[in-house]
Amino acid sequence: MTVSERLPEPIGDPRHAAGPMADRIGDDLLENRTARLVEEGLAANTRLAYARDFAVYATWCEATGRPLLPATAATLANYVAHLAAQQYAPSTIDRALACILAAHDHAQLSKPATTAARLALRAYRRDRAQQGHRPRKSPPITVDRLRAMIDALPADTPTGRRDRAILVLGFAIMARRSELTDVDLDDLTFTTEGLELYVPFSKTDQDASGETVAIPYGQHPRTCPVRVTHAWLTDLTDAAITTGPLFRPIDRHGRIAHHTHPAAGRGRRERLTPQTINLIVKRAAAAAALEHADTYTAHGLRAGGATSAAKAGAPMSAITRHGRWADGSPVVAGYIRQADKWTDNPLHGIGL
Repeated sequence: MTVSERLPEPIGDPRHAAGPMADRIGDDLLENRTARLVEEGLAANTRLAYARDFAVYATWCEATGRPLLPATAATLANYVAHLAAQQYAPSTIDRALACILAAHDHAQLSKPATTAARLALRAYRRDRAQQGHRPRKSPPITVDRLRAMIDALPADTPTGRRDRAILVLGFAIMARRSELTDVDLDDLTFTTEGLELYVPFSKTDQDASGETVAIPYGQHPRTCPVRVTHAWLTDLTDAAITTGPLFRPIDRHGRIAHHTHPAAGRGRRERLTPQTINLIVKRAAAAAALEHADTYTAHGLRAGGATSAAKAGAPMSAITRHGRWADGSPVVAGYIRQADKWTDNPLHGIGL
């Protein structure tokens, strides 16, 4: 049996524990349309990551003669050791474990104990730290860095105005890449106070309840999210684009992708991809000659917005709500600690 035959199709489909779909649907099997809904209940990025992780796990199981599912505690621990030997990042190994456990859930199988696997992963993290490895994080794009990036982009071309809007709006709403790519023109509402942006769904809003983010006018025209969004909207209006995706591809002649295809899911063919958002951030960091420009990613906009808000004294609850984090998010707490380590440093004023 090949690896592809042993892979669950799809990863979120509980049917893979019972073999191919039977002609008669029993109480313990999901119909095709139900299985698809169950699978799509996972975020798209999660589904893709889990599919990749499960493919690696399936290959290893086949090579070592271990059953794919259910896994044993020893299988998990040995798999962690295997990934560690391949120098996978600890965060990647942690996600691989989550993927395997999720596969057990979807297959309605009892999950194996993870104590041994977690201890092995802890030891691997410690060994890497002792060898000088440090977690690689995208630098936060602070206000100063954002201004440098904006100033490095042309203000007289559609591409420059689009990229400025992406950077400033991404910072202002503390956006995830997917949230920026999913913004439609109908999601924008201008008010006397500024701009309201409707986020239809996000990582912490898997039920798609939606969240409206309030964005006030900025103090400086070139980094004011309301003004730079207006400037980009002028380009769209000139191109007779009044509906569909806000951020679109632009060809080398300055032509903005125009035709929308509603059946493609919120105009997917005219919508920038998350990977393109990342490239736009990297290009702007390089154009601004920021130190280690290659390490900047779109996540820096989200981290920079939160960190800058914390430095300005915004409470954690406000940052969490504005950035659509889960209540009590340790990520937000980390941003606040990053800001507080300087503003509330215990060495201030001791006479050094």
